[in-house]
Amino acid sequence: MSNPLRDARDRRIPRLAQPCVLVLFGVTGDLARKKLLPAIYDLANRGLLPPGFSLVGFARRAWSDEEFAREMLSAVRQHARTPFRDEVWKQVSDGLRFVSGEFSHPAGFDHLAEVVRELDADRGTGGNRAFYLSVPPAQFPEVIRQLERAGLAGAAPKAGHGWCRVVIEKPFGHDLASARELNDLVGSVFPPASVFRIDHYLGKETVQNLLALRFANTLYEPIWNRGYVDHVQITMAEDIGIGGRAGYYDGIGAARDVIQNHLLQLLALTAMEEPISFDADALRAEKEKALSAVQIPEDLATGTARGQYAAGWQGGIPVRGFLDEDGIAPDSITETYAAIRLGVDNRRWAGVPFYLRTGKRLPTRMTEIAVIFQRAPHLPFNATDASELGQNALVIRVQPDEGVTLRFGSKVPGSAMEVRDVNMDFAYGESFTESSPEAYERLLLDVLIGDPPLFPRHEEVELSWKILDPIEEFWAEKGRPEQYAAGSSGPITADLLMERDGRTWRRL
Repeated sequence: MSNPLRDARDRRIPRLAQPCVLVLFGVTGDLARKKLLPAIYDLANRGLLPPGFSLVGFARRAWSDEEFAREMLSAVRQHARTPFRDEVWKQVSDGLRFVSGEFSHPAGFDHLAEVVRELDADRGTGGNRAFYLSVPPAQFPEVIRQLERAGLAGAAPKAGHGWCRVVIEKPFGHDLASARELNDLVGSVFPPASVFRIDHYLGKETVQNLLALRFANTLYEPIWNRGYVDHVQITMAEDIGIGGRAGYYDGIGAARDVIQNHLLQLLALTAMEEPISFDADALRAEKEKALSAVQIPEDLATGTARGQYAAGWQGGIPVRGFLDEDGIAPDSITETYAAIRLGVDNRRWAGVPFYLRTGKRLPTRMTEIAVIFQRAPHLPFNATDASELGQNALVIRVQPDEGVTLRFGSKVPGSAMEVRDVNMDFAYGESFTESSPEAYERLLLDVLIGDPPLFPRHEEVELSWKILDPIEEFWAEKGRPEQYAAGSSGPITADLLMERDGRTWRRL
């Protein structure tokens, strides 16, 4: 929605979407309850949702509109980031509707089309609609075909004019062939600019700050290359097990769940060249160049590692192993830990390894990008003076304590010339008075505005699968992953992967 009194260069006034309908499939799931519904309320509380905004929940439950409103109110009170205000809730609840239906039954989608048309007439949404598919990946094709059949999707929906967008949660396919098949289906129903493949990590402030850190400062970019960087470690560690996600997780595994999307996106942002601007096409083009240059290890046996968590202790409490979890087959070969050494074969990064790792039931929950610099070529200190000096590092903390740490050597106070590592720390919570919005707030708003830079397009998805597919095929031939105790830092083979290169993982 354009404001004739606003200068487009003035970022103090946030952009607003046009009045619209957001249809949320899978509204009864954990993601909707803990993230999406609270994010919608938080956007409204910040004044970022337009008048007339309407939310339609679609699920199998036989709820009325009032029952859906009560469920959303419960989710908002438990999980919203911003304070609860009655007037904001009244604004949101006026636009709530619920449609009961099965994905395989046309009747539910025909009813949905009627509800959307009524909202266009009653709340002035003008045919603007977005469909959020918070459903199991296997159901993406069925929902998309039903939307097309009911006249709800496409460049020009039958029910009216306005824009039409679809949001698809990861994983986008389970390998390259399935990703291409899904891309073809989605592309036959929705124009490319209307498809938003969501990766919530790209909505996190620290991930976006990586671009500011690199390209808004002269301090880092001159040393952001093979001449100064020894290696890069990108880690996503979780201290929880699979919980109630056995039906989704078994057969998917850590690499498909996290590396293919989250960690390879972080690699692309770390390794990419400076874009000419931050519009969608320029940013995506540089990310695609970086992903195109990624090289997998020649010897996958020594360049990758995988594991399954076994029974152990987590936070002083005994926990079950993966094979003992409810819904997991006792002979499952699904990995819960994955580590990969990758190269980026271009002038900037040739010879610099990128180590990616992710796992469940690890000692702590954290996600970070650590750029480890080369050791100084000459140290005029004896071995004792510099025995506690490591390598300089720049660590971008994505979660939970968002910020940046710079590690460097400093003299210890005293008469002796003793040098050891110290940290210079920046934390969002201490430097800014405004708390960081949740990733889903930023991404949902971008969908409604139609701003796509933070959403990977299909070329990025296919490049990621090209990297991961050979590794998954190799692992499939090797049987069961190595066991590691819950609460430990992962399988022994992951440590050996680093030791062979003369390096060590950062401590979890």
